[in-house]
Amino acid sequence: MKKILLASGTALMLSLGAAQAQDKILTISVYAFAQDEFKELVYTPFEQKCGCKLVVETGNSVERLAKMEANKTNPVIDLAIVSMADALSAARKDLIQKIDTAKVPNIEKLYDIAKDPNGDGMSVGVNLYATSIVYRTDKMKIDSWGDLLKDGIVDHIAFPNVTTNQGPPALYMLGKAMDKDTPDLAAPIEAVGAKKDDIVTFYVKSSQLVQLMQQEEIWAAPIGRFSWAPFTKLDLPLAWATPKEGQTGGMNVLVVPKGTKNEDLALQFMDFWLSTDVQKALADKLVDSPTNKEVKVSEEVANNITYGEETVKSLQLIPSAVSLDNRDKWLSEWNAKVGQ
Repeated sequence: MKKILLASGTALMLSLGAAQAQDKILTISVYAFAQDEFKELVYTPFEQKCGCKLVVETGNSVERLAKMEANKTNPVIDLAIVSMADALSAARKDLIQKIDTAKVPNIEKLYDIAKDPNGDGMSVGVNLYATSIVYRTDKMKIDSWGDLLKDGIVDHIAFPNVTTNQGPPALYMLGKAMDKDTPDLAAPIEAVGAKKDDIVTFYVKSSQLVQLMQQEEIWAAPIGRFSWAPFTKLDLPLAWATPKEGQTGGMNVLVVPKGTKNEDLALQFMDFWLSTDVQKALADKLVDSPTNKEVKVSEEVANNITYGEETVKSLQLIPSAVSLDNRDKWLSEWNAKVGQ
């Protein structure tokens, strides 16, 4: 009888343990990009480590922020990845909370620009990317962002629409080349507008560009580094430009919705995602460029991501406040001078 009772007790404890693990549910909101790789390298290993369950929601930043705002009084997301500017927007709307850095020790391993991207303690950089120009080396030479609008080049380029992630950064660097890099981007937008009939297309999705390049409809385009790998598979002489004005880019950050009931678990997951091993695994698979400065990768991998202290320091990112405070002006000016 005693053995039966002991066995029953053990079974009950195991059952309770499994139930408690299922009770530990963390809901995260992320981009739809490379979810198979994230499941393999990040989500499943974390579930095994924490004895919890991850619920993964995907979508774009606009949808993510809208859901956070709609559920402000009773958060349904425990952790989200958004752009720097969207993190500042969320902070201004009181949708996110300060990060308890004592519970995220891996923050100390990050590049300085990723530790507190907006300077308000509300976000931490999880991946970043450079933006520059991919171009045909047998057709042209790109030494400056201003070269994009030169005769003989401009009629062979694709330029990002201002509504895309790459649009404002490309205009920002074009303005620098013109010595007119004011926050309103008025000068570069006007310059693009003056050449709009020459430019092959104003792209919305970078996936369009590989086919256009392969068909030789374009010879150059500003792109994010995360879009570079497919171009390397084309049988064409292509290069990543290093313009004299430098490179720009962007950073995605992790935020914790204000009032989440799973703050500790969210911060545990954040720390896991920022760890050297996880960031290296994502870099090696060319999924993300690491913000963890301890990550070391092969030369082949380094050539296909945004990598290294010198590169990171050289990135000229648009400040989030500038982006937020001028978005409507950029769109209005673009519609007036460039159109759709």
